[in-house]
Amino acid sequence: MFELIVYGIVLGSIIALGAIGLTMVYRIVGFANFAHGEFMTAGAYVALFIVSILLPWIGFPDSRFVPLSFGWRMVIAFPITMGAVALLAILADKILYKKLRTKKSGAVILAMSSLGASFIIRMTILIIWGSDYIFYRPGLMRPALHLPLGIKIRPDQIFIFCAAIFLVILLHLFLKRTKMGKAMRATADNTDLALVTGIDTERIISWTWAIGGGLAAAGGVLYGIDVQLHPGMGWNFLIPIFAATILGSIGNIYGALIGGFVIGIAQQVSTAFLAPTYKLAVAFMIMIIILLVRPQGIFGKE
Repeated sequence: MFELIVYGIVLGSIIALGAIGLTMVYRIVGFANFAHGEFMTAGAYVALFIVSILLPWIGFPDSRFVPLSFGWRMVIAFPITMGAVALLAILADKILYKKLRTKKSGAVILAMSSLGASFIIRMTILIIWGSDYIFYRPGLMRPALHLPLGIKIRPDQIFIFCAAIFLVILLHLFLKRTKMGKAMRATADNTDLALVTGIDTERIISWTWAIGGGLAAAGGVLYGIDVQLHPGMGWNFLIPIFAATILGSIGNIYGALIGGFVIGIAQQVSTAFLAPTYKLAVAFMIMIIILLVRPQGIFGKE
């Protein structure tokens, strides 16, 4: 059981990265982005392209870090991937969502358009990479570390947790210490007032999409390191991400972080009693219960 909790924390850190980006977009832009899970998938496959095709083509070496399963290529690919998917998210907003906002389209229309965008991203990945399950680096996994209480954890999983927490800390410092971060918080609190005071809200929206897309890409890459890649991975993460966002109160970044860990732990612990195929159902049930009992989330006001 303790081992499942540890695995749940690792999974929860990945879910949290997606949930934080989703809740930021909802708070500032004002709609539920159903393409957010596909940003995770896009990130995973962009990193795969960089690691397996681009860097080998230019002759970049890939000496493996001990005891991690990846090397310098993944280190180089990680920030590039975040930037690439951040750009993809901004382009999606400029090409699609901004036009709908200009036409005063409702949240439902925006949400449905994001659902269409998610299908486009997934089909593009299927066309390029196919439907097979892919590993970043084929071969035997690094041996697990043996911790007290019978817990076994791979070094890659420790890296995943640390990387996720590092990104959350960076986001916290960005929002609290930088001028742009303060402008984003002001826009999230009151968009009309922010516009009146001279804040460029369209620029804030672009930054929001960039951060949300970058965090989603990071989550996709980290999940690929832990398990494997497949075109449906982002779609499978969509319900846990939404559940974490709702559980932590929509619009609350720190609530999304806590919600991600709760959903991740609940999903992994459920495998002690249910088949792993029911993990999505567990996340869905938690979401439904929260919506029925406390729709404002655990950090929301009454």
